[in-house]
Amino acid sequence: MVVTEDETPQQSVNSSAPEKASTASDEETTTREAEGYLTASDGEGEGDGEGEEQAAPSKDDSYEDALTDEQLKERALSQAADAKAEGNKLFGAGQYEDALSQYELALQLAPEMPSSVEIRSICHANRAICFLKLGKYNDTIKECTRALELNPTYMKALVRRGEAHEKLENYEEAISDMKKILESDPSNKQAITTIRRLEPLAVEKREKMKEEMIGMIIETSFSFFSSFFIVEGNCSF
Repeated sequence: MVVTEDETPQQSVNSSAPEKASTASDEETTTREAEGYLTASDGEGEGDGEGEEQAAPSKDDSYEDALTDEQLKERALSQAADAKAEGNKLFGAGQYEDALSQYELALQLAPEMPSSVEIRSICHANRAICFLKLGKYNDTIKECTRALELNPTYMKALVRRGEAHEKLENYEEAISDMKKILESDPSNKQAITTIRRLEPLAVEKREKMKEEMIGMIIETSFSFFSSFFIVEGNCSF
C-alpha cells in the first residue's frame, strides 16, 4: 500500500507472519553480531558521523546572511521611526521630558548607515526644541550642533541654535547662524529680521565688554602701583 505524508499505516492485529519474520531476522542479526560477522552494510546509517567532512558555506549562504543583516537594519530603522512618531505626539501634548526620552530611544535604535541620517538629524533637532521649551539653552545648542553635523544645511537646526544663542545673549553666534541660513536661502525673512534686530545688541555688548576690559586693566594697574608705593613708603634709607 502506498502511504502518503498525511496517512498512517494500519497494522493488522491478527497477522502473525510478519512478526515471526521479524523475530527470525533479529535472531540472525544478533547471531552475526556475536560471531563478529556484522558487515559494513549491516551497520550502514548507524554511525555517529565522526570523521565526516563538513561542507564549506556556499556563496548563497553568505548572501542570505547579508540579506538578513539588511533586514535587521531596516527593522531597527522602522522601530526608530515609531519611537520618533511617539515623541512627536508627546511633544504636541506638551510632555517635553517624555518626548526627549522617545527621541533618545529612536537615536539608540537607528543604525548608523546612510539611510538613517535623516531620522537621526531630525531626532537631534527635535530634542533641541524640547530643551528650548524647557529653558535648557546649552543643551539646545549641543543637540542642534549634532543635527548639523549630520545635515549641515538643516534650516530648523540653525534657527533653533540661533534662538538658544540669543537667549544666552550670544548675539554674535546667533547672527552667524542666521547668516548661514541666508547662504542657502538669501530671501529668508526670519533670518534677515533676526540679523537686523540682533546687530545693535551685538554692538552694544561688544562696547560693554570693552569697557569692562578697560576697567579691569585700570583696576589691576592701580592695585599694582598702590602696592608698589606702599612698599616704597615702608623702606628706610
